[in-house]
Amino acid sequence: MAKLVPVSLSERAYLKIKKMISDYRYSPGSRLNVEQLTRDLGTSRTPIWEAVRRLEQEGLVKNIPNRGVFLVELTREAALELYSVREVLEGMAARLAVQRISDKALEKMERLVREQEKIVAEEDLVAYSKSDFEFHACIYAACGNAILREMLESIKEKLRPIDMRVTPILTGLFNDHQMIVRALHQRDALLAESAFRAHNQRFLNHLHGEDLDGRIRRTNTLPKGRRS
Repeated sequence: MAKLVPVSLSERAYLKIKKMISDYRYSPGSRLNVEQLTRDLGTSRTPIWEAVRRLEQEGLVKNIPNRGVFLVELTREAALELYSVREVLEGMAARLAVQRISDKALEKMERLVREQEKIVAEEDLVAYSKSDFEFHACIYAACGNAILREMLESIKEKLRPIDMRVTPILTGLFNDHQMIVRALHQRDALLAESAFRAHNQRFLNHLHGEDLDGRIRRTNTLPKGRRS
């Protein structure tokens, strides 16, 4: 029987705060109230600050002297670089996953796509983002390449602070997911790779301030989100 490894208070605080970030309790640039966190998590300040230092090392938060701790804001330039890299790596992951993905994983992706149809209709961006992360994780897990999966997980974490309103391309993103699932069912490696790369290109075009038809959008690309 495997031994139960006790979780330290700082580790527990780190995991809980990171989940709060993942659940979009904080918008990019918003302040994390350390005193409030100690009350919410029922712990002292020390574990919270240890967790904050760890999150700062990961690039998720920044501690500004005499001001406080803030969730970082991903710049447009950094987002462009990350999506450009992710396009290549996710295309590779999809190609590798075609022959490895299990029926159970495919069923999960199909379920996520069905759920996304309602999410897209309601334009629920937070729910879509959570479901999208889960959808992509299925491909990462099925690619069979530990290094590639680690790189993609790292990029996923770095993209969390982005505050991008994707309503104009939400239907297109959903259609991309349908195409990706179809390619996986058909065991078509080339189609799966091209579908995933097109999916990332849609984000890149959105970041560049134009839709897929090349028309300039009148909305801000990275508007300020709601403050916690």
